[in-house]
Amino acid sequence: MTVTPLVFGHVAALPADDLPAYVYDLDALRTHAAAVRAALPAGVELYYAAKANPEPAVLAALRGSVDGYEVSSGGELAHVRRAVPDAPLAFGGPGKTEAEITEAVRVGVHRWHVEGVQELHRLADVLAATPQASVDVMLRVNLPVTSGSLDSVALAMGGRPTPFGMDPDGAEACVRLLAGPLGSRLRLRGIHAHLASGLDASAQLAVAEHITDWSAELAERHAVTFEEINIGGGMAVDYTDPAARFDWTAFGAGLEKLLARHPGLTLRIEPGRALTAYCGWYATEVIDVKQSYGEDFAVLRGGTHHLRTPATRGHDQPFTVLPVEDWPHPWARPATTTGRATLAGQLCTPKDVLAHRAPVDGLRTADRVVFALAGAYAWNISHHEFLMHPRPGFHFLGSDDA
Repeated sequence: MTVTPLVFGHVAALPADDLPAYVYDLDALRTHAAAVRAALPAGVELYYAAKANPEPAVLAALRGSVDGYEVSSGGELAHVRRAVPDAPLAFGGPGKTEAEITEAVRVGVHRWHVEGVQELHRLADVLAATPQASVDVMLRVNLPVTSGSLDSVALAMGGRPTPFGMDPDGAEACVRLLAGPLGSRLRLRGIHAHLASGLDASAQLAVAEHITDWSAELAERHAVTFEEINIGGGMAVDYTDPAARFDWTAFGAGLEKLLARHPGLTLRIEPGRALTAYCGWYATEVIDVKQSYGEDFAVLRGGTHHLRTPATRGHDQPFTVLPVEDWPHPWARPATTTGRATLAGQLCTPKDVLAHRAPVDGLRTADRVVFALAGAYAWNISHHEFLMHPRPGFHFLGSDDA
């Protein structure tokens, strides 16, 4: 797995006591985000799902390529506004509290992803107590899909019973409500549907077409106009083959054809992982190598309490070994002997594993291991306090180092 030269040099120079560390290549992030933006046609807005990685330096590095940010809680809302105060925000997520709605109205959120009829009423009640004239809303709909079409995806948020969004009959009810008195303060802008994560470009295009066509039929039934359709995120990141990236060029070309069928429509996408996963690495060192019943185990500083992703998703995190030749101790240096090793962390649980029986060539105690694809859903979703080990360092590299 390739480590950028900037990250390689930085990790190699870090003192051992500064490990583990998250290291981000912000130049690589800007280059990737700019390429994604360039692949999208006019008429497509690009928002970043801040939940994937809300580090302020990451949010700021994306600002030149994204049209805005999607937040899913009052905490994310406040955090993103501090990091990129000028950026448009879309407020999504289930279970919005009255306090969160009130604060989001106060600060002027640009888009609302309404999850159901009750949330629509709550938003209207908050607006009635404020001088703000109106807000733009998108109805989040859990659309039916072809049987089995989402069975193989990494994570499905729609097309089946789910707490996310509303079923089509709920969307019909909301459209009728917005045609009445509620519509004076709540401006129906369109439909939002995020059905799954882990889709390749062709599958994403099929989902986008399904959402857009269904929305057009809904609008026609109720004699309303939808100006915008949010087709969600979920672009695939392949942890087994990091070089096999989502085909943004093909996706952009497909969206251009879809827009040609719906003149005047704006499409919005909200990728998270697919934008930032490739810019981050989790670097650590081997504390010990031991053999157990014929298998090699490398015990690392840190573990899944810093990088929970592989345990959560059930995959092996791709990694590169940075050999360290210095061995100042008088005893023999422990090393792997079988050509494979399980890379485990420091926690008192057999689930604390970052890679199972991975191919290694003579991995030794004190060698460094750099895990790739650690730029999304990594530190921010991990169970930091279990066993109370030290937190990792954070290093942001690039032309505007933070």
